Amino acid sequence: MPTRRRALLTLGAAAALARPLAAGAAASLNDRLAGDLSPVHDPCIIKQGDTYHLFCTSQVGQKPGLIPWRTSPDLVTWTLAGAVMPALPDWAQKAVPGTRGAWAPDISLINGRYHLYYALSTFGKNRSAIALQTTATLDRTDPAFGWRDEGVVLASQAGDDFNAIDPNIVAAADGRVWLAFGSFWSGLKLVELDPATGKPRPGAPLTALAARSRPHAIEAPYIIARRGWFYLFASFDFCCRGADSSYYTVVGRSRDLAGPYVDRNGKAMLDDGGLIVLHADLDPAKRFKGPGHVAVLHDGDRDLIVYHAYDARRGGVPTLRIQPLGWTDDGWPVAL
Repeated sequence: MPTRRRALLTLGAAAALARPLAAGAAASLNDRLAGDLSPVHDPCIIKQGDTYHLFCTSQVGQKPGLIPWRTSPDLVTWTLAGAVMPALPDWAQKAVPGTRGAWAPDISLINGRYHLYYALSTFGKNRSAIALQTTATLDRTDPAFGWRDEGVVLASQAGDDFNAIDPNIVAAADGRVWLAFGSFWSGLKLVELDPATGKPRPGAPLTALAARSRPHAIEAPYIIARRGWFYLFASFDFCCRGADSSYYTVVGRSRDLAGPYVDRNGKAMLDDGGLIVLHADLDPAKRFKGPGHVAVLHDGDRDLIVYHAYDARRGGVPTLRIQPLGWTDDGWPVAL
């Protein structure tokens, strides 16, 4: 079945899932977002104390620096507070010649330090690297604050069948830590990390999580655990084309972190499977295109899905979007 037709059929299922939950939902969080909302591409989010911290993709020469850093006291009003790095590390051009940005960050707390993973690459090529910055705190008034360059975590070369970008950290209940990553080529992968270093354990194998048929348009894994299931979110089709972007977000689940992940119809994510969670056609205003590259924030008793979409009313600028994430009775996520 052609990709577009399959997507539309799955969209109908997603809309049907959303209706009973959305009927009682509060006023749209997206409609209340204010402040510095763009450009935001590939956002990640974490909360320290009473402050939400959001990081996103950047390019060399973009103000205020590489990996812009936004904060909010309430998830509604966002302030651009600075950047993680003033410039690329000295080793970056040797690791990935021609790289001009720090892409797709992911933030997590491991062993008392904040770990911010990010990617170095050039568009359409898989000579790439996932790198790491760490800090003891995100409070810049604390004497313990300060980003530390931890270097390359994982790299891919032109001869590899994978692409080392779009990192996502998964901390399992047993204390083990994993890195999900991948974009195009043979799809999304998983590798175990050493929590002490934040880097792959020696000899740790790569496990395949999800893949699509040609043109292999899958990327941006994000895994969460909930009630005995692991849920793998991924972005399908094409980003980075402004209002013409065809990006959308799907999910599958597995009892095991390493998979196999399947969608609501039992179709494997290693074989084009995925239940639609976000899609431009689900936006009643038809304003925001290409919703994808998600992060999921568990905040108290609620879950939120954080992502970018391209604002068709503002020239396709990538813009921060946040929606509550509800759950059906049979355990599938629905963006409200």
